[in-house]
Amino acid sequence: MSAVRTNGVIVAIDGPSGAGKSSLTKLLAQRLGYIHIDTGAMFRAVALMSKRAGIASDDDAGLAELCRGLEVNFVRDGDSCRVLANGEDVSREIRTEEIGLLTSAISARKPVREALLTMQRAMGAKGGVILEGRDIGTVVFPDAEVKFFLSASAEERGRRRYLELAARGDQATLEETIAKVIQRDQQDEGREHAPLRQAEDALAIDSTTLSIDEVLAVMENTVRKRLGQGDKG
Repeated sequence: MSAVRTNGVIVAIDGPSGAGKSSLTKLLAQRLGYIHIDTGAMFRAVALMSKRAGIASDDDAGLAELCRGLEVNFVRDGDSCRVLANGEDVSREIRTEEIGLLTSAISARKPVREALLTMQRAMGAKGGVILEGRDIGTVVFPDAEVKFFLSASAEERGRRRYLELAARGDQATLEETIAKVIQRDQQDEGREHAPLRQAEDALAIDSTTLSIDEVLAVMENTVRKRLGQGDKG
């Protein structure tokens, strides 16, 4: 891949489920005026559509066919972004716990990763983008100019997820939610294709005891230094 960008740098944010990647990516994109490419939502869209179509998570041929006919787009709606799968708004449906676990299995399949890898590279090649996921800095854009690896303890990530579910009115216990976070970690770290791991040149940030604003400040200043703009705030 060419390292020549016309719109700015590529920022890669990787890390386990529940570390705050999505929230921070959105905020950082707003601060920098960059485009947020939510790769996790893309995989979740594939998981949702495969469930609807009755395609098993290990049916590589079926998944490959599904991906060939799938178009995922992001539409800005105020400060948020809606996820469209073949023109349908699936923003809420893809965020359930069931789809989250299915996504971990689906995203491990080679045909799915190859199809979405092509989409993601095309979306971000010119720079001026922020992508978050589990293999952005290691596989999707190993030449990204700025890389972060955001983590937090499983207990803290489970607590955050529990509060998020409770706010939405979804039924769950804290213990069950933490257990699912641990299960997701094991799936993501143990998968054959593009397992979760930190890129050697990524800046590691443990957000267990940090606020969103504190993490955001570190990220923004890191990117601005790379752009030659110096610290802000």
